[in-house]
Amino acid sequence: MGEELIATEQFIRSGKKKLRCGITTGSCAAIASLASTKAIFEGAFPSYAKITTPKGWIALAEIKKMRLISKTQALCAVQKDGGDDADATDGILIYADVSVSPASQPNQLSVRIFGGKGIGVVTKAGLDQKIGLPAINSVPRAMIEAAVKSVCVEHNFSGTIDVVISAPLGKEIARHTFNPVLGIEGGISILGTSGVVEPMSESALVEALDVETRVIAESLRGKKIRPLIITPGNFGLDFVAAHPELGNIQTLKCSNFIGNAIDFAAAYEFTHVIFVGHAGKFVKLAGGIFNTHSHTADCRMELIASHAALVGAESFDIARIFDCATVDAALDILDESNITSAVMKSIAKAAQRRIAQRVQGAYKFAFTMFTNVRGVLAQTANFDFSELKTQ
Repeated sequence: MGEELIATEQFIRSGKKKLRCGITTGSCAAIASLASTKAIFEGAFPSYAKITTPKGWIALAEIKKMRLISKTQALCAVQKDGGDDADATDGILIYADVSVSPASQPNQLSVRIFGGKGIGVVTKAGLDQKIGLPAINSVPRAMIEAAVKSVCVEHNFSGTIDVVISAPLGKEIARHTFNPVLGIEGGISILGTSGVVEPMSESALVEALDVETRVIAESLRGKKIRPLIITPGNFGLDFVAAHPELGNIQTLKCSNFIGNAIDFAAAYEFTHVIFVGHAGKFVKLAGGIFNTHSHTADCRMELIASHAALVGAESFDIARIFDCATVDAALDILDESNITSAVMKSIAKAAQRRIAQRVQGAYKFAFTMFTNVRGVLAQTANFDFSELKTQ
């Protein structure tokens, strides 16, 4: 049998840094549930408790705020440790209040999970849980149930176990999370598909993007026209806000994960998608770069220079473009030869071709590229915007 890997003792390298892993709110809830159940059957709380996460690593945590309420009820807390990828919930106490009711017949064992103070309630369709239920996702629910049942089996208990998960500071902390946007009100979510927080984890960000896309899609269910605006960040949001004609279309902020956003829009059957982005990121799409983080690829100057060559730029200017640090600086060089518009149109057409290859006809789309100083640099579309008025 291999050595147990404790999640909070594992590290992921990011460049020259070693970043420590942590445990999710789901792992915290499961550990607290296990410890409270143990206290009921054994008369005392363990100092530490552990579970095996879906990732296969061990989530180990100190048991805090212990209270043995009665012979059939116990309450304790576990503190969230997000490692070196700390978010708004890092350090929060996750409580599990467990009550047991013996069954009249043997071999009957069921676990019911409820949300208490500080746990958000789902108010929009498309999330992991149905509207009206506490935002305790499916994987954490399975982890809690497995942890509680393991103790019950160990003590030959048959009956019903009620588990109330709470986070007294959850309502305040939730204001600093995506919950208000997603339609989860009144508190935090109990999350985690692996049980482990991995620093700089792209999978967690992509998962959140998937959820947000699904929520928007559900809000348009039944409509013939289902439009969506996709933009990488705040510059795009500001651009959309400044253009009233776009104001009635919901916007998805995708960060650097433009490729994932393209795919999710297809999966959730949007009919029209408008891509709006700053040239600093959108130039990369012309080269088929769909994760626009600079750590993944940065061919902005190479792309601008090649398209400048296509429209007749002088070799001296092309060489100068390669030395530029920003898109705006490269555009200043193009201005000198009055070819900025032609180059941007060429880049936009190339980006449109790349997007079309990925979309594979799943929806119609438009592409708008801008800078904060210059405004719109190029626009393309394979549909008439008047189609959106029929929604």
